[in-house]
Amino acid sequence: MATPQEHVRPPEVRPWPALWALVIGFFMILVDSTIVSVATPAILEDLHTDVGSVIWVTSAYLLAYAVPLLVTGRLGDRVGPKKVYLTGLALFTLASLWCGFTTSIGMLILARVFQGLGAAMMTPQTMAVITRIFPPDQRGRAMSLWGATAGVATLVGPILGGVLVDGLGWQWIFFINVPVGVVGFVLAMRLVPDLPTNEHKFDIPGVVLSSIGLFCLVFGIQEGQKYNWGTIKGPISVWSLIITGLVVLAIFVVWQSRNRGEPLLPLGLFKDRNFSLANVAITTVGFAITAMTFPLFLYAQAVRGLSPTKSALLLVPMAVITGLLSPFVGRLTDRAHPRYLAGFGLACCSIALFWLSQVIEPDVPIWELLLPIALLGVANGFMWAPIGSTATRNLPLSQAGAGAGVYNTTRQIGAVLGSAGIAVLMESLLARNLPVASAGAAAGEGAFSGRLPGPLQQGFSDSMAQALILPASVLLIGLVAALLFAKPIRTQAKPSDDLESLHG
Repeated sequence: MATPQEHVRPPEVRPWPALWALVIGFFMILVDSTIVSVATPAILEDLHTDVGSVIWVTSAYLLAYAVPLLVTGRLGDRVGPKKVYLTGLALFTLASLWCGFTTSIGMLILARVFQGLGAAMMTPQTMAVITRIFPPDQRGRAMSLWGATAGVATLVGPILGGVLVDGLGWQWIFFINVPVGVVGFVLAMRLVPDLPTNEHKFDIPGVVLSSIGLFCLVFGIQEGQKYNWGTIKGPISVWSLIITGLVVLAIFVVWQSRNRGEPLLPLGLFKDRNFSLANVAITTVGFAITAMTFPLFLYAQAVRGLSPTKSALLLVPMAVITGLLSPFVGRLTDRAHPRYLAGFGLACCSIALFWLSQVIEPDVPIWELLLPIALLGVANGFMWAPIGSTATRNLPLSQAGAGAGVYNTTRQIGAVLGSAGIAVLMESLLARNLPVASAGAAAGEGAFSGRLPGPLQQGFSDSMAQALILPASVLLIGLVAALLFAKPIRTQAKPSDDLESLHG
């Protein structure tokens, strides 16, 4: 390992080409977080499964993505972000191939777990590299590209998924990752620098506690409606799992505070006000963006009779506006107070979802749906970069990996809970709003075999509209957090100090 006293001049590091190389892989793994939502009907019908099982195709990926992020962020600091990123990209690409060849829902869920593990290795490295190779006065623009990638990917996923499902079959939403993964691997190998590493110990008890706690909590929420919030098997019940998850997570936090070695979750990071608030804000964003896609696409296909491609095209205004605004917001992020930018974006997102919940009806003109969806594009343009940049701007460079790991963990936990929470709410609302004899069919395979019969359309529409109020409400918590941001400290060590020992 190099020391600060070694002043060997490193070769020229080109930050922007390195970032673009990383963004390719980052974009791909985030697309996979949402691409399955539009393919859900096709997967459900082809693999002869039910809603509760097919939801786990997304939830298993998000859970396997979220749980290891604290470890993989620290691993990047220890062995180098480039090595960890390339290993994760290879795993993700091979798992994508596996997903495409599966013939059962159980095997598909298992393959998605391995995809999630690969994604967990990649994500913290992209954010850590930005922090380490860009000077503070350019970090906002770099984080804007990172944030825009996150925002646009969650929108492009359903659109790309619709085209592939209609044209080639649902398997191709996974096969498409293979050539992209190969290109991303070659570019990252050539363009991403080998950064200095630091010795880190791994908190094994912390890994075990956080994994068990999160799994019990999410599994309990996900399966609650299926088991009528009662017994799952033997002494195991839904509520015992949820309570166990909360208790284990509380024990995990206590252990982190008392661990005198090197805790998995460095609680000292949360002494920085902006880091703490940004984690709250991004958790609500992850929750809302993941949760909103399910009711919207189920409504579009089951009530309006739109194909997967046509239903996904509803999000085109959102994707276009997000892409156009992101460079502009990136420049503002380096100069303006983050509370105004992030607060505006979060407010727009919440308003748009509330608005959408009011206009969803069986016969509403499409243009009335596109207006709140366009406002979601404005929201995405203003949310991602200011929140991401604010999270890590005040942290020392030596904690870049740990900070990125925590930030991405909270974002993914939000996404996991969003996926689980919206599934429970949709099933509950369908049971309430549809005739008893028809609720089971609408909540199961019947809702996906084509357009619903006329008498069921109003109840189904009402259920999907009411479900959107959940993510809209959760975003209000993120809005309060963003409005409490303090002005960032801009006098940090330059990345060149970190790179001086690159080849020492």
